[in-house]
Amino acid sequence: MRFWLLKSEPDVFGFADLVRVGREPWNGVRNYQARNFLREMREGDLCLFYHSNAKPAGVAGVARVCRAAYADDLQFDPDSQYFDPKSTVEATRWSMVDVEPLIAFPQVVSLDALRGLPEWEGSALTRKGSRLSVLPVEAGAFWATLDAAGLSLDEVAGLG
Repeated sequence: MRFWLLKSEPDVFGFADLVRVGREPWNGVRNYQARNFLREMREGDLCLFYHSNAKPAGVAGVARVCRAAYADDLQFDPDSQYFDPKSTVEATRWSMVDVEPLIAFPQVVSLDALRGLPEWEGSALTRKGSRLSVLPVEAGAFWATLDAAGLSLDEVAGLG
């Protein structure tokens, strides 16, 4: 199992929205490095759901990959802002995964709080200028984030 961080603006699609819908494709990613990370995801991988462009920005909960990477359908929709006329069914350029919510944090673990955790030192998220919407996360940083959220071992036992 691997660990990931998925960024979304809460006023566009936040963790509460994921809880409400129960399962959602993580589509519309149009950065090749982030796309490659999506393609590495496997069913059962765990994701920190990060609220970006929020006050405070930070991790709001944990989601699980419930379908591994497949072709992002928005790339074929000419009415979508994510349409890619160079992508074909035979040679898709963009991928997505499906995610489902597992646990909401009692409160957001802010970016400032993450920067204070030694397990996050040197991570792409805590470096200035990191803009990727999909990032791999080290196991230690994942578990330290859950601890920072105040979740007990019983609450997180089913995640690992």
